[in-house]
Amino acid sequence: MALTIITDPRCAEYSARGHPERPARVSATVDFLKAQDKLALSWSEPPPAGDAAVLRAHTQAHLEQLAKPFDFDADTPAYPDIAAHARRSAGGALQALAAARAGQTAFSLMRPPGHHATADRAMGFCYLNSIAIAALEAQAGGSGRVAVFDFDVHHGNGTEKILLDKTGLAFISVHQYPAYPGTGRENRGGNCFNFPVAPGTPRQEYRAILSKAFDALKNFQPDMIAISAGFDAYRGDPLADGTLEAEDFHWLGETIRALQVPAFSILEGGYSAELPELILAYLKGLAG
Repeated sequence: MALTIITDPRCAEYSARGHPERPARVSATVDFLKAQDKLALSWSEPPPAGDAAVLRAHTQAHLEQLAKPFDFDADTPAYPDIAAHARRSAGGALQALAAARAGQTAFSLMRPPGHHATADRAMGFCYLNSIAIAALEAQAGGSGRVAVFDFDVHHGNGTEKILLDKTGLAFISVHQYPAYPGTGRENRGGNCFNFPVAPGTPRQEYRAILSKAFDALKNFQPDMIAISAGFDAYRGDPLADGTLEAEDFHWLGETIRALQVPAFSILEGGYSAELPELILAYLKGLAG
C-alpha cells in the first residue's frame, strides 16, 4: 500500500520577504517527492477543518482574531487569508488521522505549522494547532489513549498547553533547550513529558535522548500516535543547533513503524535546503 502525502498547492500562496517559513518548504518538497522513484506515494488534498474540530483546541475569540488584519507577533504575520490556510493545514492533520484509522500511513505536507499555537494565541509561525486538533478529534472519535510525539527542535508549547492534564492524552517532546520558545525544561502535569537537548549535543547522545522519549511513549501504551514531525534538529538547519543527519530521521520513521500502533505525521519545522531529502528519509523509514 502506498504511503499517502496530503498537501494543497494553495499553502504556498503566502509569504513574507526574508521569513524562514517560506513556500518552498512545501513546494520544493512536493517536486522532489514526485520526481523520486524510491518510494511509492499517493497524493491527496485535504478539506479545511471545521469549527467542531477546531474549537476542541481553540477558543472562539482566537478564531475571530485570526480573521483580523493585525500581526500576532514579529514571526507570525497576519497574511491575507491566513485563517483559511491554517484551516486547510489542520484539515491535513485530520485527513492523516482518518488514514491512520483506516490502517494507512499518511504524512500531511502542509503549512503553516501549528505546534506553537495555544488555545488563544498565534505565535512562532503557527496559527492553529493542527496536531492538537487532530489528537482531540482522535479521542472524540473513540481512541482511548492518544499520544502526541513531537521531535521538532523547538518545544511544542502550544500543544503542551492545550493537552495539559487531559485524561487519555499524552504529550512527549524532544527539543533543544534553551531555545525558542523558552519552555520545555521539565515535565508538566501528569501527562506532558519533556526531553530537553542542549545546543550542539553530539548526535549519538541526541539519538539516545530520542530513545528515552520513545520509551515514555511505549509506557503510555497509546492506541493512536500523532507525530509533530519537525526537521530542524538537522545539523544544517539555520534556526537551531541540532546535530541530526538524514539517517537519523530515517531511524525515527523506522522506530515509529516498529511500534505497530496506528500513527500519522504532520510537518512542523525544518528550514534547511535539504528539507526534501530529510522528509524522504523519514518517509522511507515509516514505509519500511
